[in-house]
Amino acid sequence: MGSPYPPAPGAAPYPPAGGAAPYPPAGGMSPYPPAPGASPYPPAPGGYPPAPGASPYPPTSGTSPYPPAPGASPYPPAPGASPYPPAGGVAPYPPASGAAPYAPAGGSSPYPPAPGAGAYPPASGAPGYPPATGAPGYSPATGGPGYPSATGAPGYPPTSGAQGYPAYGQPSYGGSPAMGQQYGGTPQGGSFSPYTEIPTVTHIASFDPSGDASVLRKAMKGLGTDEAAIIGVLSHRTSDQRQQILLKYQQAYGRDLIKDLKSELSGKFEDTIIALMTPLPLYLAHEVHNAIQGIGTNERTLVEVLCTRDNASLMAIKNAYFHHYRKKLEDDLRGDTSGDFRRLLISMCACSRDETSCDPALANGLAQQLYKAGVGKVGTDEGEFNRILSCYSYPLLRIVFEEYKKIKGKSFGDALNSELSGDLKIGMMAVYDSILNRAAYFAKELHNSMSGMGTNDRALIRLVVSRAEIDMGNIKSEYQKIYGKPLEKAIKSDISGDYKQLLIGMVEG
Repeated sequence: MGSPYPPAPGAAPYPPAGGAAPYPPAGGMSPYPPAPGASPYPPAPGGYPPAPGASPYPPTSGTSPYPPAPGASPYPPAPGASPYPPAGGVAPYPPASGAAPYAPAGGSSPYPPAPGAGAYPPASGAPGYPPATGAPGYSPATGGPGYPSATGAPGYPPTSGAQGYPAYGQPSYGGSPAMGQQYGGTPQGGSFSPYTEIPTVTHIASFDPSGDASVLRKAMKGLGTDEAAIIGVLSHRTSDQRQQILLKYQQAYGRDLIKDLKSELSGKFEDTIIALMTPLPLYLAHEVHNAIQGIGTNERTLVEVLCTRDNASLMAIKNAYFHHYRKKLEDDLRGDTSGDFRRLLISMCACSRDETSCDPALANGLAQQLYKAGVGKVGTDEGEFNRILSCYSYPLLRIVFEEYKKIKGKSFGDALNSELSGDLKIGMMAVYDSILNRAAYFAKELHNSMSGMGTNDRALIRLVVSRAEIDMGNIKSEYQKIYGKPLEKAIKSDISGDYKQLLIGMVEG
């Protein structure tokens, strides 16, 4: 019978009788050989989690392919983890089938925990992601530190107006504007009239994720499904609130809410519900991957997602893509697109547009360069178009477009229409249109998804889900101006059933 006591320091750690696990040897040394590359020495006092700033994992070769936001966690996701953030500390982004279980280059998370939080992600209720309701970290109750947070609170990305970050999907110019305030309209002497982004899905007061979990469980329990109850809850909760509901559902019933929803729902209604339950950067990463995988490429999806968003939004999508598919988005784009269109997409993915500077003194010179690169020469210098449209801030580019019109007598959009063709034209026009009026661009995309024979349901779902918490109110207003009827009426006449009720619930707010 083996000794149940630990061996003396330096002695071999023979197991005790019965195959029981050996006790640790004296001095805190592990009885097991370290993993390849791991340190043979004991960890810092206190064990795991380590002292602040110390990593519990051995360093991996290489560095992260993307710079994480300040304070990003150094921990890679667990292999096979659910794409939905459950309690228990598993990572939110599983690798794609056949991919390495850990990120090959750093594996850092794109979503840092609250300042001072521990390992990523910790068990529910601990600081970090995702915590219990109201705890510091990701998905707290409205106003708690983390994401989304009250104006000025720490976290990434916080709600519009929080220090240093714009609203998701929208640029903030000149620092940190007030909540929801962006800049648009016609330039007047280099200044822009502010307008307010109007979401249709907002944080509800007195949010009770456990109560919502109970409503959802009752809606799916027993014979039949109460689709109206599911719509009533999920169409009126923000993305972070839906993640809290998911955790509370698991905590209360020991069940996976996503699996239960999939078993009860079907068709486009199910597709929309699952889109709502997926963190937005990961959902858009899935949409981009779907656009470039298999035979052919859906260029319009790539343009919609990659050519209309600000630096922070694109970086979040890139990080989600890398965590899930174990590939850099740029590498997949290079393998599936070509020529000037590929260069445009790669430029957008650099996430380095100047989003703050607006010096009107530069505008005339840039307008002259655009003219000389297009109408003012034989052929077209697409590279010069690409450089200017991808590098400068939206406010400055609006002034540039006004100067261009003075030089040529026609808009720069007319020049793009006449000088370009194919996918590059679609991409450049999307950049141009979103610079001038992003809400109008998305209104037109919604109309395109419902026009002609049949409905492009995937595009319709993506547009409603991704814009409802940002500027769907503005989009509805632009839709009315352009097409002379309410967006809700267009949706009601094009789709039906629970699918229709769900989209209308998000659009109406």
